[in-house]
Amino acid sequence: MSYAFSASSGGADTVSAVVLDAARCWRAARDAGRTVQPCLFATLRAHGGEMLAPVFDSLMALYESALGRRLRVGEGAVVSEDEQLLLNLLGGSQQACTRPERSDGMVVALRCALCSTRIMMRLALDCGAPPMIESDLG
Repeated sequence: MSYAFSASSGGADTVSAVVLDAARCWRAARDAGRTVQPCLFATLRAHGGEMLAPVFDSLMALYESALGRRLRVGEGAVVSEDEQLLLNLLGGSQQACTRPERSDGMVVALRCALCSTRIMMRLALDCGAPPMIESDLG
């Protein structure tokens, strides 16, 4: 399946394209009852980041659990609120939090997944992936 955000010239646009393509692929595969990682592998291959499939599978599952509901994705060039929040979380401009009934353990797990995703994106992609942020270190 092809998604609206294809690889661009690099930098933040590429990071956004990878994240949005991965989120939309993950949602589509889950909704169709398909195995998620093969779909992610194929989608991320277009960005040279196929090794990120298990990273995004884990991140998206934790993110959806922290939301306490199904992840909502946009279509075409329209970015959903959930997608924008995910981009903000990965970029470090917003702290991870969850619904009040979720445990502190969920917050810690999501923060760890965000940190791991930043690290893996930096290793796998040559596009200026989100840097480590202070909250990752403490």
